[in-house]
Amino acid sequence: MDVSKLRNLAQPIGLLRAIGRGAHPLTMAALAVIVAGGGFTWLRAQQDQGTTTFRVKVDMVVLGFQVLDARGHYVNGLKPKDFRVTEDGIPQKPATFAEGSRPPVQVLENGETRPIPRTETASGGPGAVDAKIDPFSGTNVFVLFDTSNYMYRGFVYASDAITDFIRGLDRADSIAVYTYSRNLNRAVLLNRDRGEAIAGLRKAVAGDDSALYNCLLLTLRDAAKVTGRKVVIVFSNGPDNASMVAPDDVRAVAEDEGIPIYVISTNEVNKDPVSSGIFRRISGATGGKSYFAKTWQKQVEAFENIREDLGNSYTVTYYPQPNPNEGFRKITIEILTEEGKKYRVRARPGYRPQRGF
Repeated sequence: MDVSKLRNLAQPIGLLRAIGRGAHPLTMAALAVIVAGGGFTWLRAQQDQGTTTFRVKVDMVVLGFQVLDARGHYVNGLKPKDFRVTEDGIPQKPATFAEGSRPPVQVLENGETRPIPRTETASGGPGAVDAKIDPFSGTNVFVLFDTSNYMYRGFVYASDAITDFIRGLDRADSIAVYTYSRNLNRAVLLNRDRGEAIAGLRKAVAGDDSALYNCLLLTLRDAAKVTGRKVVIVFSNGPDNASMVAPDDVRAVAEDEGIPIYVISTNEVNKDPVSSGIFRRISGATGGKSYFAKTWQKQVEAFENIREDLGNSYTVTYYPQPNPNEGFRKITIEILTEEGKKYRVRARPGYRPQRGF
């Protein structure tokens, strides 16, 4: 792995934190950083009598969520008029709306919807989508499989569980298979050919140290280049002994890009409480979930739960209304129907637009 490139990928997060500590006085006229929840934020610096003031505009937020009833069953069939999204209590106006693997629709001012015109998407480079793929349909699923020396035990069973998951995906979904140990291997780029994805997975060989957070960061950056809904699924034994980036920096990138992270760990919670705590923090902050599945049966169950999540998710995009809050913005989703009072919504708690510098 090219260490300099990896540092460049994490640089925006580290740079902004350094600015907050006053460690790096800036003299440039403008600085643009991708930090918004699923979209772009332009961070502009202006100098006035030796004082640097930063102004930030969040362009778009991508929000995925599930709605469950009192028994924990998914609630389907909701429309944009059936819910309200707020940031710090400020109502937001949905721009697009989608359910499951269906194509998103544009939400009009009156709450009605209409199809979004289709456009061609350019491809090329790491993480690029095959030209035949409709970027507005299904979910773009990135599987990151641990092939470090921690995975010697149960490696074949893990591969079988991932294979079953791939076969069961909705036909509209796209799949990329990445493997990692010390370095990231883009075994199969994003496409809809299940046979190709499984063949690439079967070629994986366990060995070498584990640089999970380095490779997760690179995977997130690939996913961020793709149009449409996306999710990253990490299948890991847990420990990381070779990364150069911090887990919380990786979590921040996932929050900024609006990409849910699901984690399936083959390690027991009590045997590696540090990694377990990190996994829960990363998945919870991004709208995903963590599973601790030592046996093949539990791993298959975890993948089935994730597949159900993907097929029963709602996805909303919106342009944030003016908000003076320069820190963490709390997102709330309220179901407006009478039955909705009994429903539970699972979504990421919010995001932090880099503001206030």
